[in-house]
Amino acid sequence: MAHPAADQPECWPALPLSSWKDTYATLHMWTQIVGKVRLLQTPVVNHWWNVPLYVTARGLTTSRIPYGEKALELWFDFIRHQLVLETSDGLVKTLPLVPRSVAEFYEEFMQLLRSVGIELKIWRMPVEIPNPIAFDQDRVHASYDHASVEKFWRILLSVDTIFNHFRARFIGKSSPVHFFWGSFDLAVTRFSGRRAPERPGVDAMTREAYSHEVSSVGFWPGSGNVQGAAFYSYAAPEPQGFKDKRVRPDSAFYDQQLGEFLLMYDDVRKAESPTASLLEFCQSTYEAAATLGNWDRGALER
Repeated sequence: MAHPAADQPECWPALPLSSWKDTYATLHMWTQIVGKVRLLQTPVVNHWWNVPLYVTARGLTTSRIPYGEKALELWFDFIRHQLVLETSDGLVKTLPLVPRSVAEFYEEFMQLLRSVGIELKIWRMPVEIPNPIAFDQDRVHASYDHASVEKFWRILLSVDTIFNHFRARFIGKSSPVHFFWGSFDLAVTRFSGRRAPERPGVDAMTREAYSHEVSSVGFWPGSGNVQGAAFYSYAAPEPQGFKDKRVRPDSAFYDQQLGEFLLMYDDVRKAESPTASLLEFCQSTYEAAATLGNWDRGALER
């Protein structure tokens, strides 16, 4: 199936991790602060689908969040570089996105909420990062480069479009395309429809996330063991022979340490068609997971 924009010229920006790692670290913490409001105020949905943010035409949004008889929405505007707070009674407040410490952002953000009558207490500790610092104590991370953030968001725009196109090929249970602020990645997940074996000793979050068999694909800007932006794909539980399966494009590879297939972002953006390259990766890694895992593909695919 051809992508609707596959015949259009594509120009995906370069975004080396080294060029914005400090901004990335700061923005990661800011998204966690905002995301925790959604986590606090929404009922738990299977696999933590009540937690993520979503890509918009201007940045990232929480979508609607209930608050008593009212509702609010928080969104990062990466064109005007501001955090926007809107409420169902017509109030609109903004917080400029400029270089400032996480501690300063946290304090100003909480004041922003209080200014429209929203009184909340979020857990102040970051998650899914090494050596976390409480938000109100973090004066280490204080960078914000407008150009790098806008490049990152424009990459998310392209990837979100392709992931949604890939998602549309599947009629079984599938997640939305969503941005997890804990791991700072954009992902979409397909489900076989079967429960997964229990994972002894894992935390409650992991247990819920992988309660059923999945094939997941995502985009991550890097750090840790992957020093560069990359697309990833994994199966959980991983079927026998998955890591040895040949997937497309040829530049994709299986990372033994992560237990995932990786395709570096630079290999995609330099491809003749980045869209076709990424769709190949999504489809071929899914097929490896579904075929080796004995999914009922006839019932799950268009």
